[in-house]
Amino acid sequence: MANFAKSHGPRFSVDVYQNVFLPEGGREVNAIVTVTATGGGTASYQAPSQAGPRDAQPWWEGPSAAVAVMVDCSGSMDYPPTKLHNAQEATAAAIDTLRDGVAFAVIAGTHKAVEVYPGGGRLARADAGTRAAAKDALRTLSAGGGTAIGSWLRLADQLLHTEDVAIRHGILLTDGRNEHEEPQALRATLDACSGRFTCDARGVGTDWEVKELKAIASALLGTADIVANPAELAADFRRIMESAMGKEVADVALRIWTPQGTDVTFVKQVAPRVEDLTHRRTTSGPRSGDYPTGSWGDESRDYHVAVRVPPAGIGQEMLAARVALVLPGPDGGAPQPLAQGLVRAVWTADMEASTSINRQVAHYTGQAELAAAIQQGLDARKAGDWDEATSKLGRAVQLADSLGNAETAKLLSKVVDVVDPVTGTVRLKAKVEDADEMTLETRSTKTVRVKK
Repeated sequence: MANFAKSHGPRFSVDVYQNVFLPEGGREVNAIVTVTATGGGTASYQAPSQAGPRDAQPWWEGPSAAVAVMVDCSGSMDYPPTKLHNAQEATAAAIDTLRDGVAFAVIAGTHKAVEVYPGGGRLARADAGTRAAAKDALRTLSAGGGTAIGSWLRLADQLLHTEDVAIRHGILLTDGRNEHEEPQALRATLDACSGRFTCDARGVGTDWEVKELKAIASALLGTADIVANPAELAADFRRIMESAMGKEVADVALRIWTPQGTDVTFVKQVAPRVEDLTHRRTTSGPRSGDYPTGSWGDESRDYHVAVRVPPAGIGQEMLAARVALVLPGPDGGAPQPLAQGLVRAVWTADMEASTSINRQVAHYTGQAELAAAIQQGLDARKAGDWDEATSKLGRAVQLADSLGNAETAKLLSKVVDVVDPVTGTVRLKAKVEDADEMTLETRSTKTVRVKK
């Protein structure tokens, strides 16, 4: 493990967990890479009025952040009328959580996107006055019209890029499906916005589409979740904004270099949730590629890296991959190295050593299978294939039990009657509340870490 972080910003470290031993001719190498960021500069942030001229600040400090809150104001938000009121209260709570000096805007989303505050194609800087003005503007919101989420995201992107800030973040709330926009239009918007800002998406009630919201969060490296009870929105928005305010550095990439003859099989984030990053690789050198990780505060995440090496004989060893954290340099300069770790391969005749599966690798392989089993089981249930649904959800119950994922096990118990968790013997419930099924699907990718 190596750490190259500057003393002024958050410090990154990389730890690699793997079984380095392969049998003669073995080619598959798996490693869990734990990335940890600690000791950033959030606590020392000063509002622009106190910090002095922007160009006098070091490049890694800069202006703090910009946030756009997108509130669904479509006609369905009026059923019941308290839903829109709850959304207004939640947005007000998020605004109150902004640190002084953070740039922000509020967008009303229907079949079009409208600037609610501050307007004029710009952002406001958070202080007592702008917070009060924004909350006054929220009171003017009314429900009516359709839902075209891509237009909301496009306006958020435009507004967020009116400020030269390190962190750009969106919060999106909807209660319905994206019915007034073609799916390919939303997909094109997500492709255009990917890498430009992160976004946490929330569905309120049970009339929205889980896969739609998860696709938004996945493309924009944020989180997706359900808030079945609108009265709980304010607390959830406050938590989201607190997390956003804790982010200190953006655009961190996981750079993986491999030697000649070695190829990356896949790269997945596996904690705190499963997210396949394989298809998001961008070439950064003749033998290296970058995988986006988004914005970081004080936190730790785990990544599963799998590579395929050339076959070799007993006693040989090689560097299978170099995994590094890099940050774009100031003004488009050379990337800044933050930390790195090494993935190795050693060929041995010791069968016990070469067949042993590293504990972290086994754990997260199971977590990824658990997420897939839940999705496949719920899809089969919706399609009326009860045998396949029972099989997949039974396997999910078995995995949740063996991996110690108590939260997922609890969610599964609301969809199936568990006869024996050890064997995965279950019976599908004849009637399942929409909120319970959607909660399980939305949170299926959340993982637990290896117990020490």
